[in-house]
Amino acid sequence: MEKSLEKKLEERFVKAMATYHLIDDDDRILVGLSGGKDSLCLLELLAKRSKILHPRFEVAAVHVRMGNISYESDTSYLQRFADDLGVRLYVRETSFVASTDRRKTPCFLCSWYRRKELFNLAQKLGFNKIALGHHQDDLIHTTLMNLFYQGRFEAMPIKLKLDKMPLTIIRPLCLIKESDLVAYAELRGYEKQKTLCPYDKETQRTEIKRLFDSIEQMNSEARANIWRALNN
Repeated sequence: MEKSLEKKLEERFVKAMATYHLIDDDDRILVGLSGGKDSLCLLELLAKRSKILHPRFEVAAVHVRMGNISYESDTSYLQRFADDLGVRLYVRETSFVASTDRRKTPCFLCSWYRRKELFNLAQKLGFNKIALGHHQDDLIHTTLMNLFYQGRFEAMPIKLKLDKMPLTIIRPLCLIKESDLVAYAELRGYEKQKTLCPYDKETQRTEIKRLFDSIEQMNSEARANIWRALNN
């Protein structure tokens, strides 16, 4: 079962690479490694693919700690995981003060400062692409959130060249369902990171996830139809 699921993930990963032109020869790709199942699988797929002759690219990973939040990450496990794949792992730490901008939620600020550290490291070390572990469900959920709460039909871009930095963001897991990642993580024995974040609570994304699960139960073609509409 593991081999068949691994083949399925690899096929969808390669299809995403080809369909959206995500990777080119001589790319230097930095993976944002949170320690969750999505980023672990992304790093594994990229590391294995980098050993194939075409395209030729380099992969490294960075794990960003948030110093003032009790979010426990086992960096020793992440280091072993990266070592087994032959990938260099960088560990950085940043922090933020939630009271500095009450217009933004702590979750937004946490994400923003982690992303800022990721961008800065990529430029400092000469990486030209940043790979993030958002899967198809993430993109669909974001689309529904934008539609219901912002009044626009728009998803996270699968490939985005930044205007102010010499960086391109790619999301190579865009064609992979979260349920397949969950199953693969269990088969591979990925270790779960401990989440002790004081801001971890119900969000709009949580509500949208439940809504989409209900929609899929009503119509098994809902996922394919939304994805087709996004691609159109």
